[in-house]
Amino acid sequence: MKKTLLTLLVLALSVSAAHAGLKVVGKGDAMRLDPSAFPPAMKANYDIMKVRCVKCHTLERTIVAIQTGIAPISGQPFDRNATKAYGVKMLRKPDSNMSKPEIKATVDLMNYLLVEAEH
Repeated sequence: MKKTLLTLLVLALSVSAAHAGLKVVGKGDAMRLDPSAFPPAMKANYDIMKVRCVKCHTLERTIVAIQTGIAPISGQPFDRNATKAYGVKMLRKPDSNMSKPEIKATVDLMNYLLVEAEH
């Protein structure tokens, strides 16, 4: 009996962790990610995203794209190819004020989040 209960408890914990997805805080323009479970490198990348990306749009746009796999404005698929394309677009955009390392950090974060959103 104890063995069965222990097995069920382990299964219940693993199922809830597998469907955790992204931890989102707030709604609408105030929507943010909870980076508490991010690896240290991704926390640093999130700090860049919070400052640089919100210059032109809210984080909600990025979070919704990652959660749904669809870019909210264009309706195009939002996958690894899209994150790379957005990185190139920001690199060429004169008023983005993003350096190449900042863009790489942001693209790396979005790719990480795409994987996390699948869980």
